[in-house]
Amino acid sequence: MMVFNFGMTSFSPFAEAASNMSDSELRESAYEILLGACRSPGGRPLTYISQSERTERPPAPSLSSAPSLQRSLTSTAASKVKKALGMKSVKKRGGGGDSVSQGRSKRAVTVGELVRVQMRISEQTDSRIRRALLRIAAGQLGKRIETMVLPLELLHQLKSTDFPSQQEYEAWKRRNFKLLEAGLLLHPHLPLDNTNTAPQRLRQIIHGALERPLEAGKNNESMQHLRSVVMSLACRSFDGSVSEICHWADGFLLNLRIYQMLLEACFDVNEETSVIEEVDEVLELIKKTWGILGINQMLHNLCFCWILFHRYVSTGQVESDLLFAANNLLMEVEKDAKAAKNADYSKILSSILSTISDWAEQILHAYHDTFHDDNIDSMQSVVSVGVLSAKILVEDISQEHRRKKKEVDVARDRVDKYIRSSLRTAFAQKLKKLNSSKKSSKNQQNHLPLLSILAQDVTDLAFDEKAIFSPILKRWHPLSAGVAVATLHSCYGKELKQFISGITELTPDVIQVLLAADILEKNLVQIAVEDSVDRICNKRFGIHGQIKSVLLLLLLKFLRTVDETLEAFFMLPVPTHTVLLPELISGLDGCLQHYILKAKSGCGSRNYFYSDYACSDEVYNRVQIWCIQKERKVANSTEEEISAAACLEGIQQLSEAAAYKIIFHDLSHVLWDGLYVGEVSSSRIEPFLQELEHCLEIVSSTVHDRVRTRVITDIMKASFEGFLLVLLAGGPSRAFTQSRF
Repeated sequence: MMVFNFGMTSFSPFAEAASNMSDSELRESAYEILLGACRSPGGRPLTYISQSERTERPPAPSLSSAPSLQRSLTSTAASKVKKALGMKSVKKRGGGGDSVSQGRSKRAVTVGELVRVQMRISEQTDSRIRRALLRIAAGQLGKRIETMVLPLELLHQLKSTDFPSQQEYEAWKRRNFKLLEAGLLLHPHLPLDNTNTAPQRLRQIIHGALERPLEAGKNNESMQHLRSVVMSLACRSFDGSVSEICHWADGFLLNLRIYQMLLEACFDVNEETSVIEEVDEVLELIKKTWGILGINQMLHNLCFCWILFHRYVSTGQVESDLLFAANNLLMEVEKDAKAAKNADYSKILSSILSTISDWAEQILHAYHDTFHDDNIDSMQSVVSVGVLSAKILVEDISQEHRRKKKEVDVARDRVDKYIRSSLRTAFAQKLKKLNSSKKSSKNQQNHLPLLSILAQDVTDLAFDEKAIFSPILKRWHPLSAGVAVATLHSCYGKELKQFISGITELTPDVIQVLLAADILEKNLVQIAVEDSVDRICNKRFGIHGQIKSVLLLLLLKFLRTVDETLEAFFMLPVPTHTVLLPELISGLDGCLQHYILKAKSGCGSRNYFYSDYACSDEVYNRVQIWCIQKERKVANSTEEEISAAACLEGIQQLSEAAAYKIIFHDLSHVLWDGLYVGEVSSSRIEPFLQELEHCLEIVSSTVHDRVRTRVITDIMKASFEGFLLVLLAGGPSRAFTQSRF
């Protein structure tokens, strides 16, 4: 499958948040928030278990105030999250993935330990954070984590002696200062007031601390000043009162960026395309951070959808399960978007959906280059995410947008564009390849004209479209196959029209191209008929008309040659016209009869109802008219009457064939199906009469007046014969016997 990355390996809709922090710094901060959020809200103290104790015995859940962290892993049951998202279980896939999961689970016996491993946090760092949280809990007994600014508390509790080196300690402090800057100054929960001096003071403290080490500790004057400024900014509320809840990590984009780091723990650290089997327990743990980060179900759905999609693209688009899950979650996002009224949510929604939509369109505008029999299953998910993201963007971004936007079928419109664009691209590639091969083999013998080969290539394209792609695209566009064949017809028709414009005579190559073009049209019509595109299939697309047009032009050119020959003959300054005229007429008559015979053989008969290569009525009308005009100049000749009689016979044959084709082929759906099939009580002749009247109107407006009456008469005769057959053909409710006649 062709891969389109759009540079998304590094792209994130939350990228502008915490741009002053690296991914590893954000990941460690996210882990600190997670451990802090897993504290019990009551007064029970946290129990810290040292590394040596962990190796000697497993942690006792009864001693811990964070039971969700210490709960043993139970991966025997299938993941409910995976099932809801339509993802396969690792255990069902076979191969090496199962052993990787089992090996990790043996090492990580608790949910907390699993998350630590998944987030690539060292045991030493984990121990240090837990020690700090124990100290915080001891000093602020019963205080909820939402009422604290965690980086500030950590700066108070941890000293250089808690770190293996002074360098690591300074790096840790810088990270927490940068987190305070991002949460309170760069992406605050509430907009900053220009009259408030606290932001400027905090900015000065942070910049000073980043330039030179700031001594941490509870009783340090600088730290007390920092606490005062930080708390004044974190406890602001909309009404100006002091809030009990501290807002330092719930500013928009920053909170999503931190939450993204937490959700990454759902992917196997040893197999980046695999979602872990314990995703249910991990998500349950992660959701405990919602209160601190200001996340709700809508933001979770949107963020998790993006994470799944981004992971699918950034890992080479090899794990279709990820895209399938992202698509299912996008359906939930669609429901959320309809109820969303938050401008920040709408903004990030638009950013994410635009990226997904652009990615899908890059692929689908040339899907013939990307999908084939081996990977066609993933096409449905690609189309779905492309259509769904476009639909949400058009219909659900904001109420104002919905009021102004005209009602359109977004899904059908998008898929229509995908089909037309991809087939035009595929056609252009076929044509370019043929032109290149023609140039490279110009010195070699090449028996097939280019357009004959192209007609076969287009036929192959059409049947591939019908067999491989249309069954998928039908979900969004019921007439997908019809759109495809109409597009291919248009592309080939342009090339054929250009070819026809340069024809001056009927050569074997010309005939071969015209025959190939007509076969192509029959194939396109067949596909359209099978796709139930009645309005398309009841009329020839136009290639057949172009072929008849070129035949007509060539025949008229022959007739002009005859006319010019006769005019030149009578203008000759010789007195022996009467002697030479019979021989001239005999020669012209032989040529004319040859053309008439060819025309008659192609127009079919009443027994076949349909002619594949019939010339138009106009040809015969003109040949009849021409013969009459010539009779005036050669009135003394009896041989010209042979051609005239042949013309009349040909017109009669064409008229009957056309009449039977109209009644027994074109109107079969109202003659046989409407009058014969089914019970007599349900049969009505009105639909047949209405369609017949429409056909007669077309004949009256298009057929030459010299043969119009003959054609209408033959149509009526055929209709009477058809109606008689319906009455006498028998059947369950028409059981006639000989005695009744």
